[in-house]
Amino acid sequence: MAYQPPDLRYQAKLRGPDEMLAHLRSFSLEPQVSVGIWYFAPGGGRFHDAYVEPLSIAQRLEMAAELAAFGVTGIEAHYPAEVNEENLHLYQKLEQQAGIRLVTVPFSHFFDKDFEFGSGSNPYAHVRKKALDIAVGGLKLVRAAGARCAISWPGIDGYLYSLGTFFRWMWDWFEGSMAEAMDEVPGVLVALEPKPYEPAPNNIYRTTAEGILAGQRIEARLRNPENRKLLEQGHKLFGMNPEIGHVRMGFEDCPAAYTLCGMDGRLAHTHWNSQPLGNYDQDLNIGVVDVQQAEALLYALKVMGYQEYFGIDINPERMPVRRAVEINTRVLRILNDRINALPHDRVIECALDPAAHRGDLELILANMLARR
Repeated sequence: MAYQPPDLRYQAKLRGPDEMLAHLRSFSLEPQVSVGIWYFAPGGGRFHDAYVEPLSIAQRLEMAAELAAFGVTGIEAHYPAEVNEENLHLYQKLEQQAGIRLVTVPFSHFFDKDFEFGSGSNPYAHVRKKALDIAVGGLKLVRAAGARCAISWPGIDGYLYSLGTFFRWMWDWFEGSMAEAMDEVPGVLVALEPKPYEPAPNNIYRTTAEGILAGQRIEARLRNPENRKLLEQGHKLFGMNPEIGHVRMGFEDCPAAYTLCGMDGRLAHTHWNSQPLGNYDQDLNIGVVDVQQAEALLYALKVMGYQEYFGIDINPERMPVRRAVEINTRVLRILNDRINALPHDRVIECALDPAAHRGDLELILANMLARR
């Protein structure tokens, strides 16, 4: 399958009231769901051993085939730890047999002990070279597999102490390395996944806005003619993959954060779970904590006309993966039905003339609770 970068330009469209109402009445989110192969056999954590036996990639892909029954059509895997040139044929077999295709390829930039002091932002040039080689290989694999995008989660990049951190060096090293990889394999979309902390005490890109600014700076450094042509046409090549858990860890509002990505035409992919405000990264099932955030986020994506994947990014340590995916896909469908049933004309009226509609939106939300 030939690679074509997703066209995200539709996300930046600003609609007036009449056009918005027509859009909300005619457009319905149809969540294309993907799953991450990394949580098919959770490997334990800092304070406890793994609760399940380890599984090979082939065994995990056999499990993945069963998830088509719940509407899963995509799978995500890190390069080169989980997908690489030697086992790509197994993913292609999964697509042929179950209709589940490889849709994103995150870089393995955080687990290896060589990345103790970061990957692309590492102060040692030879380690940055290793990170660069992984990124180049991952981008090439995206093209070879016909996946939608690569994902950069620089979880180990960042800093411990504010004093003594030379922030311009840190950002320059990382962004220069990423631009170099993207110019070597042009025309491939990369999506950044910011996170405030963990495992790095302070992540290199803590918030959604920081990620968008990084994307603008990285694109400004691109020199390959193919990349420059796409940018001149209004495409974005360094997009965003916000995750509900990471956004809430940073005390951000999910609908606002995801909309911020979309209005810049950068919402390449989304990761879904739930998370207490602040706290450590829990990767809970969708909607079990703060379900209002999930509903409001879905409505914001409906407003945007979002057409990309919904990646379920959970950590089902105490629940079979099949059951967890069944629950999460069902919750997505339920919440999507609920936001489609909203009185969109009244919601718009409340936004345009709040003085004349005091309490009306609250009543609409209360009626949503009654339907729950």
